[in-house]
Amino acid sequence: MIDLSIIVPVYNVEKYVRPCIESIFKQGLDDFRFEVIIVNDGSTDRSMEMIADIIPQHHNITVINQENLSLSVARNNGIAAAKGEYILMPDSDDLLIENSLPILLERALETKVDLVVADFLKMTDEQINNLQSIPHQDFSMQEKTGEELFLEDLNPHECFVWRTLYRRDFILDNELKFVPGIYCQDVPFTHEAYIKAKRCIRTPWLLYIYRQGRIGAASISFSKKRALHYPIIISKTWELTKLKGLTPKVLRKLKNDIYTSFSVFVHDIYFGIKDNKFRIHLLKEIRRKTPNLFFSNGLDQWVHSISFRIFPNLYFYFVNLNILLRKKLHR
Repeated sequence: MIDLSIIVPVYNVEKYVRPCIESIFKQGLDDFRFEVIIVNDGSTDRSMEMIADIIPQHHNITVINQENLSLSVARNNGIAAAKGEYILMPDSDDLLIENSLPILLERALETKVDLVVADFLKMTDEQINNLQSIPHQDFSMQEKTGEELFLEDLNPHECFVWRTLYRRDFILDNELKFVPGIYCQDVPFTHEAYIKAKRCIRTPWLLYIYRQGRIGAASISFSKKRALHYPIIISKTWELTKLKGLTPKVLRKLKNDIYTSFSVFVHDIYFGIKDNKFRIHLLKEIRRKTPNLFFSNGLDQWVHSISFRIFPNLYFYFVNLNILLRKKLHR
């Protein structure tokens, strides 16, 4: 078994994929210790051409070509092909910080923890282009249970899988998979991983540069098609509330995190889609896919839950009134 599998899904990122792949080979790791699995998700631009000369230079690169089946399926197929003891899943438009990976991998291999969660920087294209180097601080870490990691460290707005080293057997034993065909597939996956993990490492060590503001990126593009993914994201995450053995604290946070996803959904639909019939359709889809969905931590959650369940036709009218009232209060 090799130490590490790095899975890189690629779809129409011709401008960014080369720096991503190059950053993987600037880690000071011997090629015999790791493999790079590039999953070409049916790219229609020059993405694969941009790295065509890099691939034959490294014996440890494998390319999987598939139809455009989504980032989720690309990651699932990469995991199925992986041979490393640990797995890292960077996005193909982002970067690993130079020489950031070895110390994380060594700690993972020493401790055999399920997850190693590191930190990251957010940068624009301009900032990345002007970047000289990023000095590393002294390495520090905390060993935590999965429950502690979930309660103390999981920000529901930042369920990013690329900041984490996953023990491959942990993924396989718990049958962790990305929901096929949806954006924000990180949300249910990350929640399930943290909840099911037994032993973890959390470190402020900088591993990754997250590219912000890229036109066409899944994290910023919005459409009716993307909106249809919200009911699935919420439903799949809500299914985790049925897991056996959840402590009251974990269950409370999990439901609060799902409410955060629901609130993001409401915000995006309200400001991004003007078709009220389609908005109502989405609310009914959430209710259909998750019939027992109800938020009860505080008055605000109660009001939203009752409104969207009982009065879906009037829900966005109430949302509009709430926004207007908040604006008046902040004047």
